[in-house]
Amino acid sequence: MGIIKKDVFIGVLVAFFATFGGLFLYLEYFSRFGFDETLTMIQEGKLYGKVLSIAAIPNLFVFFIFIKKKQDLRAKGVLLATILIALTTFILKFI
Repeated sequence: MGIIKKDVFIGVLVAFFATFGGLFLYLEYFSRFGFDETLTMIQEGKLYGKVLSIAAIPNLFVFFIFIKKKQDLRAKGVLLATILIALTTFILKFI
C-alpha cells in the first residue's frame, strides 16, 4: 500500500514541477515582454487562471510518458494534479 501512495505522490510532484516549468517557459520565452513586466501585466489584468491553464500543458506530455512506460500510478498522480490545477483555474476565474 505504501508504494501505491508513493507513486501517486511522485506523479503529483512531477506534474507540479512540469506546470511551474511551463509557467517559466511561457513567461521567459513566449511572452513579448520581460519576465518582470509579464508578471506585472498578469497581476494587473488578473490573468492568473489563463496563464495557469497554459502552464499546465506540459502535464499532457508527462502523463503520456508515464502511460508509455507503464507507470499507471504515477500517471494517476499527474491526472490528479491536473484536476487540482483545473479547479484552481476555475476558482480564479470567478474571483
